[in-house]
Amino acid sequence: MQNKLPLPIGASDYKKVSQDYYYVDKTLLIKDILDEQAKVTLFTRPRRFGKTLNMDMLRTFFEKANADTSKYFINKNIWQTGEKYTQHQGQYPVIFLSFKDANKNKWPDLYARLKETIKDEFMRHSELKYSKNLSNPDFYEKITSGLGTETDYATSLLRLSQMLHEHYAKAPIIIIDEYDTPIQAGYIHGFYDATIQFTRDLLSSVLKDNQHISFGFLTGILRVAKESIFSGLNNVNVNSLLDKRYSDFFGFTDTEVNTMAAYYQATDKIPEIKEWYDGYRFGNTEIYNPWSVLKYFNNYCEAEPYWVQTSENSTIREIISGLDNSTCENLRALLNGSAVESIVDTNIIYPKLKEQQTNIFGFLLMTGYLKSIKTTRANGICLCELSIPNKEIKSVYSQEIVALLADKIDSTK
Repeated sequence: MQNKLPLPIGASDYKKVSQDYYYVDKTLLIKDILDEQAKVTLFTRPRRFGKTLNMDMLRTFFEKANADTSKYFINKNIWQTGEKYTQHQGQYPVIFLSFKDANKNKWPDLYARLKETIKDEFMRHSELKYSKNLSNPDFYEKITSGLGTETDYATSLLRLSQMLHEHYAKAPIIIIDEYDTPIQAGYIHGFYDATIQFTRDLLSSVLKDNQHISFGFLTGILRVAKESIFSGLNNVNVNSLLDKRYSDFFGFTDTEVNTMAAYYQATDKIPEIKEWYDGYRFGNTEIYNPWSVLKYFNNYCEAEPYWVQTSENSTIREIISGLDNSTCENLRALLNGSAVESIVDTNIIYPKLKEQQTNIFGFLLMTGYLKSIKTTRANGICLCELSIPNKEIKSVYSQEIVALLADKIDSTK
């Protein structure tokens, strides 16, 4: 890859990626968001499918900044769409939090991590410290000094949105990346109720009927059911991998992979890339695993299961521990190349994941271990024909799932 742009392996800083690396242009996501005008949008996709980079792209586009940030977009697709869209560039205060590191194994440690994340975002908006426009200026100091109560932190994003609105006379945009990481940690380590309670209070206060936000964007792997976290939030527009809208913005499309292969002079490798890393279907769009494609090109086009080991699999281990014989048989059928039909409920409640086979297969679909060949919706029920998407994931099954299931599968023969 001599004299070629480097590949953004693990990079999620949009400014740097869009300027210094090979960047697959996803900026038309901005156009679709502005066209839809949904108050709050949740994007659920598997890990390593570009959620964080896209959220940082949204932050960079919308956020007011001292320096001109239009330079990061003038040669991108969004800039060709006209003033209707580009007039929004750099016009909003933005609240941006990532919960990717909120994965501690004890609630006090996790709560401390969440407090620190919130405190850091307050401090990023240091202009509020001396603002003369705030109705409650003491709250800023309370959070940044670490002296707030749990109630203060649970309502902190609401208060921050109000302060930014008062200071700028413009309602902010709020972006929360990997919102469900703390919930998964709580489920695995036995403090699920405490995590759910705090996260529900935090999100409900800032997202429900809040006049101080222009838009809200959240990402995660799962949609955690309304009953447990999004209670009362009827304004959340959920986009999962089964939905057609936004289907080509997370992961790489066939055209994008072919263009990348041509740039790196590896068009002869396209059949191998397709066999190993293609096969996902988001809505009606064929999708490649972006992490694995980037690693493939970066590793001199050596085909390996790069998606393995990109995160620990405690949740899968916990779910599989309670599988019944019928589910084990279906997993074996999948490994043998067959498809399995299952109802899929995208409203996940972690404690109920092991209660029935449909929950397990829905979880494996949403987390990227299965694809839906065909999806039928009727009377509020989503029926999917499921299969293993590609050679990489078949390898992942062997290493991450079958190894955990060895005794169970043997016992069902």
